[in-house]
Parts: sequence; structure tokens; C-alpha cells
Amino acid sequence: MSLTGAMQVGFTGVQTNQIRVDTVGDNLANLNTTAFKGQRTLFETLLYRTIGEGDAPTAQTGGTLPEQIGTGAGVAVIQRNFAQGAIQSTGFASDLAVDGQGFFILTAADGAQVYTRDGAFSLDAADTLVSAHGAPVQVFGVGADGAIDTSTLTNLVVPIGTTGEAVATTAVVMDGQLDAAGSVATEAAVVVSAPLVTSTGAPATASTELTSLVDATGVPMFATGDVLTINASKGGLAIPEATFEVGVAGNTLGDLAAFLESTLGIQGDPATGGEPGVTIAAGPEPPAGSLVITSNLGSANAISLEGPSIRNTTGPVASPFAFTTVSDANGEALTTSFRVYDSLGNPVDVRLRLAMESKTEGGTTWRFFAESAHSGLAMPILGTGTISFDQNGKFVGATGTTLSIDRSGTGAATPLTFDLDFGGLTGLSSSDGTSELIMASQDGTEAGVLIGFDIAQDGIVTANFSNQQTELLGQIAFATFANSEGLVALSNNVFRTGPNSGDPTVLEPLTGAAGFVVSGALEQSNVEISREFINLITASTGISAAGRVIRTADDLLQELLLLAR
Repeated sequence: MSLTGAMQVGFTGVQTNQIRVDTVGDNLANLNTTAFKGQRTLFETLLYRTIGEGDAPTAQTGGTLPEQIGTGAGVAVIQRNFAQGAIQSTGFASDLAVDGQGFFILTAADGAQVYTRDGAFSLDAADTLVSAHGAPVQVFGVGADGAIDTSTLTNLVVPIGTTGEAVATTAVVMDGQLDAAGSVATEAAVVVSAPLVTSTGAPATASTELTSLVDATGVPMFATGDVLTINASKGGLAIPEATFEVGVAGNTLGDLAAFLESTLGIQGDPATGGEPGVTIAAGPEPPAGSLVITSNLGSANAISLEGPSIRNTTGPVASPFAFTTVSDANGEALTTSFRVYDSLGNPVDVRLRLAMESKTEGGTTWRFFAESAHSGLAMPILGTGTISFDQNGKFVGATGTTLSIDRSGTGAATPLTFDLDFGGLTGLSSSDGTSELIMASQDGTEAGVLIGFDIAQDGIVTANFSNQQTELLGQIAFATFANSEGLVALSNNVFRTGPNSGDPTVLEPLTGAAGFVVSGALEQSNVEISREFINLITASTGISAAGRVIRTADDLLQELLLLAR
């Protein structure tokens, strides 16, 4: 080989090691780049000039070695290391990391699909999940059936601040302890008014016109159009005010009695025991013409009325009735209230009143009375049923647990029907002699606002609403390649397919070697700084050594030129 050839060999050493320096420099520059994958430069020999291939040994002589002179070194490959980088928590819900071999799929500005391990995503002005450079993240969408559709990819839209649908209540779960040591309710509260008479002095009956009733001085008590307001209490709790307009809501004393019975929530079902209801006494006791208001059994159902409880707001006789309580209720009882929701998310309050109905050797039975003053209607009664426990206080069963509330005129679906679940109750004796009953849960909710989202390890994206409801938005899609090292790197931390990468396989996280999603975290660069410094020193030494070859060949060439002169 000539001296100029030696110089050329030295130049190849400089060039190859210069490329290694470039590679090391790029690695170190991206030491803190999210999900950066470091590269290494591998060298190979160039074409050899063969003077002789050598001789095989004979019986008389040994063999000779081949005579070859190399022409230098070249770059064999610049190989990217796709080993997993460390995953660091960031606290941002939109940050995602891949723990595995998968890649996030993005849609570039030209519509082509590109791939990245950089999960520093955020929501843009259109509420679309995008990369740092605005490329939409591709996900499996939600089909018409509400399930993930893995047949197509789409953008992920998370409309923060939008209002979600309300959910009508269908089930209410109750919890608590009903004290078995209490007494059975055997008496009802009875309230009786002063006798009512007509202008002729005859005792009033159910068919008596309200306008024919007079007070003790002979003044008519009512006129058509008079408005009566009813304010009473039941079980010590105020009943929502109700109004009765004479000539509109009814004309007779029987009409008023029926109105009071429904307004006061007295359930006339014979199964409840006693003789509950509002009647007009026929005499002699209570006196004929008296309004008799008999509550359901138990102190929780006890009706309380006073003189001002029913007022005529427009007529001359402001307090047309004088009431007296002639019998008090008894028995273990309690009251609880809870809220359910109709299909529009409107809250509807429901009240349960409980009274112990019986005690036997087989256990205890309680009766509940359900009521709800809704939509301004004077019909709070929803129904009644029983709750039974065995001799060990264990829940046995319940009746009348399906309740319906009329929602006519509200715009919501009607009726609102839901089931009461008393399975969590116990019928044991209480240490403090009291009973407790609460609503543990119910499945309805008012309309909520989308306030955030979660992304699970399987890539499922779930929207979270302020009303504690959730909604499925999609599933993060992964792409894997037969040869990830064959991907072609672009700017902005993305790759495109290359001739040696193979086509992408699009699949769900947790499938095969794709790995899983880590939410609120980012993958770090996998560059090892110590190794890169070693490579930098090695490349620097290689350049110095190759340079010495060039300088030596040049010096010798100069001496030869001087000899020629």
C-alpha cells in the first residue's frame, strides 16, 4: 500500500470515530428527553486488498498465511436501543408511559400515522388529547352498544365542563338496626274536632255542603272560593303545607275529610292495623258531626292538630276547627328520610315511618309507611310494607318494597319506580334502647359536570362527573413492530415505519408484549451517562490515533519528495 493509501486509511478512522462522537453527542444532548432511546455506532472493516491467499502445508513445507492489507473502517450500523426507560411519576393525569414494547399512535399533520413513546399529552382547545406538538392520540372508540370498538381508531375527546346525563333511581339500600327490645305499637293517635253543625242545627255528615256549616254564633264558616291552609305535624315532624279551595278541591265535608286523609299521609290499608282515616262521627262518642282523625299505629305516625292548624285565609271564620287529642300513640317507632332522583336529575324526598308490628317466638316484624310530598301534589302516600327478622335478629324478608312516585307534569319519566333493599338491617336489641335506619346507597343521581378522567393500565379512559358517575370514553391503542430497531426516527420524538421495521400491529394494552399504560407518569431517557463518557473517550482516542497515522504518512511522503529533488 502506498503512503497516500495509508493516509486514506487514517481518514476512514477519523470519519468513523467522528460519527461515533456525533452519536454520543446526540445521546448526551437528549439525556433528559422524554422516552428518548439512545443509539450506538458499530464499525466494520472495509474492502481488503489481497496480495496472496496463502498456501496449504505440504509434506516438505508448512503452509503460509494470506497476505491482505485493509483499506480502513466504516460505519456498519447506527443501532437504536429500545430498552425500557425508567418511569417517573409526574402527577399530571394526561401524562402516560408505556411499560412494555408498545408505542402510542399519533396522527401527524399530513394525516399519516406516526408512533412515539413520549406520553407527555394534554388536552387542546377542542378537548382532544394531543402530543406536545398537537398530534392527536389515537384510541379505540366506544360503539353504539357502549362497549369498546377495536375495529377502528379515533381521536380521544374529553369535554371537560360539559354536563352529563342524570340517572333515575332504581334501587335504594337501607342499613341500620331496629331495636327488638321495643314495645309493639297497639295504639294510634286520635284527634277529634268540635262538633260541626249546619245552619238548621243538624249535625254535619260526609255529604254536608261546606257552605252550609255555621259556627257557634250562626256565622257561615265557609263560602265558595275560600282557601283553607293545612299545617300539621306527624310523628313530631311538620307536614308540608297544603291548600284546599272550597268549590274547587271539593264541596262537602266528606271531600275535605278525604283531602285531609291524603294530605296527612294516613294509609287506610286494613293490613296496617287499627282504623286509620278521617271520618265524620255519627255520635254519641265522639259527638255527631265531629271530624275524627285516626292515625296509623305507632308514635311515628301520630297526627298532631291544633286550632290554627287549619285556617281559612279568605273567609270570616279564620279558625273553623277546634281540635282535641283524645288518644295518644304508643310503641317502638322511628322515622328516616332520604333522597332519590328522577330521570331529569330532580331530587325527590322520601320519608319512611316505622312501627313495631308484632313480636312472636319466631321473631319480630316491623311495618314501614312510605310517603313523599312531590310536585306540589297533596298525595304523599307511596305504600306500606313489612320487614321481618328471625329470633336471632337476622333479616328474613320484606314486603311492599317496590315504590312508585308520579312525576306527571315535571318533564321526567313517570312514574319513578325503585326498590327498597332492607337486607342489611338487623333486628337485634340495641344497647341504648334506640333504633337506627339510614340510606346506605342509591343508584340515582342528578346531572353532573365532567371534571376529570382516569386512564387505567389496560388503557381504558373513564370520564369522571361531579355527581360521582362515570362514562367510558375509549381505550388507548398500542402499536408493536416485528423489529422496532427498523423504525425511522423523525423530529418531535416520533417514528415512522421503515423498510426493516415491519408493519404495525395495533392492539390493546396488556396484550402480548405490548405492555401496559402507566397514568400520571412519563418514561425517562434510557441513556446511561457513564457509558456515553466512556464511548466519547474511546472515540476521541480513535480520532487521535487515526490522525497520527495521517501525520506520519504525510511526513514520510514529504521526505520522499525531498529525495526526488
